[in-house]
Amino acid sequence: MKRLLLGIDYGTGGCKTTVLDETGAFVGEASTEFQTYHDHPGWSEQEPADWWNALRSSLEKLAAKGVDLKSVAACALDGSTHNAVLLDGGYRPVRRTIMWTDQRATAECEALKAGWGEKVFSTCYQMPAPTWTLPQMMWLKANEPEALAKTEHVLFVKDYVRYLLTGEAATDRIEAQGTLFFDMAKEKWDDDLVMLSGLRPDSLPRLIEPTDLAGRVTAEASAFTGLPEGTPVVCGSSDSAVEDYGAGAVEPGDLIIKLATAGNVNSMTAEAHPHPKTLTYSHIVPGMWYSVSATNAAALCMRWLRDAFYLGSDRVDLGSGSVGIGSGGNDAKRRYAILNDSKGLYSLIDQEAGASPIGANGVFFHPYLQGERCPYWDSNLRASFTGVSISSTRGDFARALMEGVAFSLRDCFRTLEEMRLPVKRIFLIGGGARSRLWSEIVANVFNRPVSVPTPGDASFGACLLAGVGIGLFPDVKNAVAKCLHVERTIDPDPAAAVKYDHLFTCYRRIHDALAPVYGPRKASS
Repeated sequence: MKRLLLGIDYGTGGCKTTVLDETGAFVGEASTEFQTYHDHPGWSEQEPADWWNALRSSLEKLAAKGVDLKSVAACALDGSTHNAVLLDGGYRPVRRTIMWTDQRATAECEALKAGWGEKVFSTCYQMPAPTWTLPQMMWLKANEPEALAKTEHVLFVKDYVRYLLTGEAATDRIEAQGTLFFDMAKEKWDDDLVMLSGLRPDSLPRLIEPTDLAGRVTAEASAFTGLPEGTPVVCGSSDSAVEDYGAGAVEPGDLIIKLATAGNVNSMTAEAHPHPKTLTYSHIVPGMWYSVSATNAAALCMRWLRDAFYLGSDRVDLGSGSVGIGSGGNDAKRRYAILNDSKGLYSLIDQEAGASPIGANGVFFHPYLQGERCPYWDSNLRASFTGVSISSTRGDFARALMEGVAFSLRDCFRTLEEMRLPVKRIFLIGGGARSRLWSEIVANVFNRPVSVPTPGDASFGACLLAGVGIGLFPDVKNAVAKCLHVERTIDPDPAAAVKYDHLFTCYRRIHDALAPVYGPRKASS
């Protein structure tokens, strides 16, 4: 039996597991969604127990597909960053974890900018925004001081799950950079900023490298997950860093466009380029960096559309006509299966969006479901459909959503263009890249060829880190060269690109017109 490598990815919406064999060949994948709690407007929290249960569910799905978990030779994890898991002395969660999409810490960010802005930017290479751990903890210090008083240890999403697997607590330098209290130049926690957050420096975990061995699966974790006791667990890193690496963006000038829960436009560079409107992180490849211009909601918008517009849909095209609610027999069973399968629903969305023309018959969508990061850094912004008429169809809404997310990504790219960062190759990644229509829209909006790698996602990148960690591959670049393939390359259509260039101008004008509306409305609520 060939040895297997397991990659465990914790995105904002779920846990995905991917398995490769020791030659780098794809063996299987599975995923499980978990809930995000929005108890108040702008709040986003998750239960740490849900991550652990989602891992077991995902591994059970792999086993049901015939993947032999006993052959797993090593695993590595990645996860969404900025999310501090507050733990008591027994490493039990003190409260739900505030997620990076949370927008409650607006006032704390303003205070940071006023009193600590220069210190924060020069030390951490970032400007304060509600997405960062530091302002989130400051909010807790002001509103839930008892939670911080109970906190003895701090981990982050993938580190907490890895602790449950191994009993060992640690994090990596790239994950640490997502806190806004890590000194980038000195590669150590900044005690002054840690104290400002309300946490204690001694509560923070030790720092290791993404390819370092972080522990081994314990007997208790083996019984829960089905993974062999003693399996090496490699540290891993933030999902953004691991997915950029796993997509093959390992050279300066490579650009990632990400259509996942959030949307990113990430530029790979040979050195750090801190900018007030971007995020700056170290790369998995030692010595490299990447600049991030990010939108808060990308494929999250599609998931929202699915749940709001398509769950319970009364007609589904089965290839040989439509089946309505009243149909019986096998057709009704097939229809039920499609409506309860996300892939079937997304296929329906693609079909209806494809029937709408470029420009969605005048409907525009701005994807600010959770405020916005780049280039506006405005937590008050809200999503909108505009240009709706009596003749607008559900397909027009679906296409407008795809186009609006693509426009938002191009809006992000404007900052990288202003920074004059070179672009040599573009890789399109994330769940949204599976849609050929959405991929074509992105290529046309950017008016550049885009390549879709396979598997090329974060869980695949985590597999490669697991292989490097146990010496199966000599280094991280060798692992990518050996295992990654390009599924397809999409060239832009010149005529469509011209239309989208005009529509993008309209998109920006709508943003500029609506942006002033949201701040005053929120202030008066």
